[in-house]
Amino acid sequence: MSQALKSGQAPKIGLVSLGCPKALVDSERIMTTLRAQGYAFSRDYEGADLVLVNTCGFLDSAKAESLEAIGEALNENGRVIVTGCFGVEENLIRKTHPNVLAVTGPHQYEAVVGAVHDHLPPVPNRFVDLVPEQGLKLTPRHYAYLKISEGCNNRCSFCIIPQIRGDLVSRPAAGVLSEAEGLIRSGVKELLVISQDTSAYGVDIKYAETKYRGRPVKARFYDLAKELGELGAWVRLHYVYPYPHVDQVIELMAEGKVLPYLDIPFQHASPSVLKAMRRPANQEKTLDRIKKWREICPDLTIRSNFIVGFPGETEEDFEFLLDWLEEAQIDRAGCFEYEPVTGAPANDLAGVIPDEVKRERFERLMEVAQDVSTHQLAKKVGRTIEVLVDDVRPEENRALARSKWDAPDIDGQVIVENAAGIKPGDLVTVTVTGSDEYDLFAEPVRNAN
Repeated sequence: MSQALKSGQAPKIGLVSLGCPKALVDSERIMTTLRAQGYAFSRDYEGADLVLVNTCGFLDSAKAESLEAIGEALNENGRVIVTGCFGVEENLIRKTHPNVLAVTGPHQYEAVVGAVHDHLPPVPNRFVDLVPEQGLKLTPRHYAYLKISEGCNNRCSFCIIPQIRGDLVSRPAAGVLSEAEGLIRSGVKELLVISQDTSAYGVDIKYAETKYRGRPVKARFYDLAKELGELGAWVRLHYVYPYPHVDQVIELMAEGKVLPYLDIPFQHASPSVLKAMRRPANQEKTLDRIKKWREICPDLTIRSNFIVGFPGETEEDFEFLLDWLEEAQIDRAGCFEYEPVTGAPANDLAGVIPDEVKRERFERLMEVAQDVSTHQLAKKVGRTIEVLVDDVRPEENRALARSKWDAPDIDGQVIVENAAGIKPGDLVTVTVTGSDEYDLFAEPVRNAN
């Protein structure tokens, strides 16, 4: 029996959260539910009565990391429940770690909470604080991820997300907007909209209307973005596939309703590679659309990820990608060396690329991406902009902030000097004084009086 049960105190749970922001949202929801039921949380293994490991199972390397995290939790604590995407491979988990208490799959909130109840029953205590209205978050107080759907209808040859999380399941618009309002009331100043395919939002429920503030709102990408843009917080759009209706949202960005930032998973540019990936292959048309987007909203920043070394990728394909990257002026580019994923159709493709070629292409792409980023950021020098402060370092008289062009954790920062009086979560007006490959440097604009 745990010490909590013996003493009547709230049982404590440790949480290890791996993987993407969508998994982080799952962790937050699990924490919120358990906290409302009287559980407390421990920051270390030693103080926990039980440890939850929310796993990632997208790549084989992520599975290995998850198995390692489970093993560490077992060694340090001994009582472990596994959940998340890797949970669909329960046999492998139990073969490697037979002593785990329970295994549940992705977004199975009731199942994981039920497993916690089975192995660590809650201790009723009316003096335990109720969960805050906005729930518990694993992100800083001033920004939050807002998940609008689960699953994906795409069938990319390198991906097993639909096998893990299923087809697209969109949340009703009223529920998303009500959650967003609650987050903003709690102090959130930036909403990061996420899903597996954000621009497909609502297609599965035929864009159904629900009542929000007494009026009907459709579960449609544009309608949701417009409504979120009226709530007074920064709204940043992630995982947006470039379907035709995305063009409308660029107008909201030009109007200042939504941040001028698009996270689009292009993955490649060569038509033959895109065909092998089972992704839209008309990149010439996409270039024209990007140019049009920037005419409508000159401040637009585009982030994307690319895969190099996909089976069958030729040197000509790769050079096509480099040329496209420069012409498209992708402001924020990430790159991955192709890695086989167990169960993905791409594993059966011919033309496996040697590891040394993948590494060389990765380095060449990142060099081009760095040049583009340096050029794009240099254009910001001299401008007066608003930034959201993430961290303050008083001993350096410096604040680490982000502009409307920077998503947390994946993009650059705005390094603000002479930051006396500035606090995390503040929105501060600054003048950009310099730039480098990934970051901007700035000084606060002080009132004359």
